[in-house]
Amino acid sequence: MHKKSAGFTFIEIMMAMMILATALVAVYQLQSQSISLATESRFKTSAALLAQSKMTDVEAAATLNNRTEDGDFGPDFPQYSWNLAITDTEMPQFKKIEVTVVNKSFVSGGRYKLVLYKPTGN
Repeated sequence: MHKKSAGFTFIEIMMAMMILATALVAVYQLQSQSISLATESRFKTSAALLAQSKMTDVEAAATLNNRTEDGDFGPDFPQYSWNLAITDTEMPQFKKIEVTVVNKSFVSGGRYKLVLYKPTGN
C-alpha cells in the first residue's frame, strides 16, 4: 500500500507561480499607465494655465503689433517655455495671437497651443 504524501507537486507550484507572475505584470503595467496619465494631465493643466497667463499679458498690451517672441516662465516653472506669435488675418480688423507652451522634459507631446483672434480696434 502506497501512502500519498501531503503537499504540492512541482507542477502545481509552477502553475501557481505562473499565475502570480501574470497578475503582477498586469498590476505593474496598470501602475505605469496610471503614472503616465497623471503626468500628462498635470502637464495639460499647467500648460493651459501658463498659456492663459501669457495670453492675458498680451491682451493687456496697448497695441498688437505683428511680432514673434520666446521666453520662459522663470524659476517657478523652469521646465516650461513659451512662444508668442502675433500675425495678420485675412480680415484686416483682426489679429491672430498664438501662445505655445512647451515642456522641455517631454520627449514628445509636451506642447500646448492657445489661439485667440482679437479685434484691432480700427
